[in-house]
Amino acid sequence: MTAARLVVGGAVLSGGRLLAARRTAPAALAGRWELPGGKLEPGETAPGALVRELREELGVEVEPLERVPGQWPVAGGALVLQVWTARLVSGSPLPLQDHDELRWLRQGEVDSVDWLPQDRPAVHWVASRLGGSREGS
Repeated sequence: MTAARLVVGGAVLSGGRLLAARRTAPAALAGRWELPGGKLEPGETAPGALVRELREELGVEVEPLERVPGQWPVAGGALVLQVWTARLVSGSPLPLQDHDELRWLRQGEVDSVDWLPQDRPAVHWVASRLGGSREGS
């Protein structure tokens, strides 16, 4: 049995808010919200992949901070999602790839979008810390 391929998601934080991204593909996921990120390439670390993916997908530079406890199956278990909190270092996020809308959500707003099921546990873990968090800055 082949090990599941690792996917890293970024809980991007800025000013006490969490970044949500709305997917455009595949069709089964289009219109649902996620923490942006993507698959690790051979030889990459999870934090390194997160920095690369967010640069490609959103045009921003981030600093990975802390891994969110747990991991979640994606695509019927072919992939496994790990989420890291990340501080926005530079740039303004734009939906360059895979997304058609971005939203910054405050602690009480995280349930205002339709998150993908695998992202929900990490979103709620991060949201529970948004109130007094300084996002490492």
